Amino acid sequence: MTARGLLALAAMVTLSGCATASTPETTAGAPPVKGTAPMRPSVPRAALAAPHRERAERLQNEGALRAALHEWEIALTIDPGDTGAVGVKRRLQARIEREVAERVQQGRAALAREAHLDARRHFLAALALDPRNTTAFEALRNEVKDVRFIAHTVRSGETLASIAQRYYGDRSRSEVIWEINQLPRNPRLVVGSSLRVPEIPGVPFLLAGSAVASIPGAPEGSRPSLSPREDSAPEVDPLLAEVKEAVESKNYGEALIGVDRLLASNPRHPEGADLRKSILYSLGKSQFEQHNYHESLKTFTQLAKLAPNYEDTAALLGQARTRSAQLHYAEGLRFYREEKLEEAITEWKLVLDLDPRHASARKNIEQAETILKRLEQRRKR
Repeated sequence: MTARGLLALAAMVTLSGCATASTPETTAGAPPVKGTAPMRPSVPRAALAAPHRERAERLQNEGALRAALHEWEIALTIDPGDTGAVGVKRRLQARIEREVAERVQQGRAALAREAHLDARRHFLAALALDPRNTTAFEALRNEVKDVRFIAHTVRSGETLASIAQRYYGDRSRSEVIWEINQLPRNPRLVVGSSLRVPEIPGVPFLLAGSAVASIPGAPEGSRPSLSPREDSAPEVDPLLAEVKEAVESKNYGEALIGVDRLLASNPRHPEGADLRKSILYSLGKSQFEQHNYHESLKTFTQLAKLAPNYEDTAALLGQARTRSAQLHYAEGLRFYREEKLEEAITEWKLVLDLDPRHASARKNIEQAETILKRLEQRRKR
């Protein structure tokens, strides 16, 4: 009997009923999978991953390395066989590690010369690239002294450069304001929000239209008071404002990146932790409604680790797991019909990871492995 004959016989004996019905263990209580699910047999994995590849390349070119790495990870989750993407991701991870190490080293050097503003800037930059970097986090919390600043209310038409010119008399100092406020690249300033404008030791600081020089080493009482100007509103974190704006626009992916940066700069932010849970919940529901069940499962799993009792997270996590298992099972059937037995086995093993009691997936794996062994024996003859 030929290899194709073996496959056809096994398909008739074992899988004739599996393609049209889901097992009770997996589908009980869940609505049927709609035909518009992302993992359609007619759509190649490379095509599904392409938008994430393009977004990753754009973000990387813009210098948003952490966000780019996240997009590469999504692309490889969809198309793990993309060797080019694997190489790019590996190089990007190495670049991030190098830049984090350089920033931490620069922060340490700044601390040694008591330049606390520079130290803060470097440590925050390190955390933006690697939010879990304990060295930068501990240095910010325990070693960097508080930076004196005033709150500036953004007016219509203002830019970071014009604000720097107003307070320092130097437009090039805009990077200091950008860094201490943890703003995104090329930020769009929101009128009415408040920016922190820090005092830079040794640089004239302009208040109420008059220049006030900072004198290093002067007694605290002799230093000018840096209370907010009369036109200042209560301080509003500009990064928090952008996160909320992204949530209102239902751009939950961007909002999640923003809130992670917010928490990296201030792990004890009073709104950050609750806002992150809310964003994860909304993102997971949005992915589920778009039939992107694999990503929805990842999002709800992440939320469940943070807050297992948040809203109806447990129920939605179960539904996402069921739908994801169904898609992997269907993918396994498609690969099997295309005589791609190893790929089919991989998909069915993913089903068992999600639902260890899925009898059909287990049976199909055994059948496919038996056929592979027979084919291997025939090739050796």
